[in-house]
Amino acid sequence: MSDKQNTTGNSGQPEEQRVPAMAPALPILDDGDETPGEGQKRDRLMASLALFAGGGFLLALPFALQAGSVFFLPLTMAIVIAIALVPLLEWLERHRVPAPVAAFTCVLLFLVAANIALASIIVPAWQWVRDLPSKIPQIQANLKPLFDFYANLDQFVNKTLLNFANEPMRQQPEVMAATPPRSLLDLFATSAPSALIEMFFAILVIYFFLSGWTRLRRNAITSRSSFGGAMATARVIQDVVDDTSAYLGTITVINLTLGLIVAAALWMMGMPTPLMWGGIVTLLNYIPYFGPVLAALLLAMGGLMTFPDLFWALAPAGIMIGSHLIEANVVTPLVVGHRLTISPLLILISLSFWGWVWGTPGALLAVPLLIIIQTVLAAAGKPDIAGFLFEHGTLVSDGGDQKSQRRQSRDQSG
Repeated sequence: MSDKQNTTGNSGQPEEQRVPAMAPALPILDDGDETPGEGQKRDRLMASLALFAGGGFLLALPFALQAGSVFFLPLTMAIVIAIALVPLLEWLERHRVPAPVAAFTCVLLFLVAANIALASIIVPAWQWVRDLPSKIPQIQANLKPLFDFYANLDQFVNKTLLNFANEPMRQQPEVMAATPPRSLLDLFATSAPSALIEMFFAILVIYFFLSGWTRLRRNAITSRSSFGGAMATARVIQDVVDDTSAYLGTITVINLTLGLIVAAALWMMGMPTPLMWGGIVTLLNYIPYFGPVLAALLLAMGGLMTFPDLFWALAPAGIMIGSHLIEANVVTPLVVGHRLTISPLLILISLSFWGWVWGTPGALLAVPLLIIIQTVLAAAGKPDIAGFLFEHGTLVSDGGDQKSQRRQSRDQSG
């Protein structure tokens, strides 16, 4: 009995089962577990690799788009045009028009509008370019009062005008003597095979995008694994369509109104082909900042070729500048409102980027592409580059970590 009491002690438990009360609990680590320092180094390495991979992709993207412009430019232009036509497609489908027929109707209406624009701008402009060499004496006579103040520039300007007028005649005499295209069919027939293939490819992309739009949107929404993801996808798709179509539709109405006002003023002045000039103003006004300046310069050249008096010769450009100032500062802010307000800095960056990548077509697509990118980023969340670099320790060296640890140990010991 005494031996049993000695083995069990006062608590009634065997001696080998008792645990000292003051013994600290030690963590049990498997062989595959990592220390906190190793995990932090691994996360930092992965973040650095992701940073360099993303930077390399962003640097290579514009060169890839520029090199593959034969494919990417018509594809991008077709997608932007198709997104702008989606509201018309949905209106036709709500009126029980089958999707293929509604898509074909949208494409047909777009081609008719493009044909009208081509016939009203290209054909008269072709004649103006052909008449430019014969109008150089009149341009010089109109600008003579200005040349009197800058006599040393007279010879330089004369040589520039003569070179500008003779260069197309010297390089492409057969093109200048040919008949300009009067419709899209003539343009297809006279275009290079590559340009013909690009235009046909863009038209097919627009049609198939519109004909499969309802199915594409439904599949994108129903393929989400959660209800929240499906709602977020539906909201992003609808926002992209609404913002892009609203911007293009509103700006098209504003630009057409501006072009008609300028055309009416030029018609009252007696300037030839006022509809052509109104179409040029409408088209160039899609390019922010640079487009109206170019339209004013072209109108000044046309006025110098038409009117013998300097005041009347510069009046078309003055009408364009005054109308544009009213449109840009009064009409557009009131009509567009704050919903589609875009930072001027972002517009300039987008114009520079897409203009460098694709030239004039890229400049025309700069603002719609900026709206699409902004809408997607607003839903997905804008990347925090500064926080990615600094707050999460992506570019913090190991020496800095050791210094901070020593500093913390000193603070605790003190």
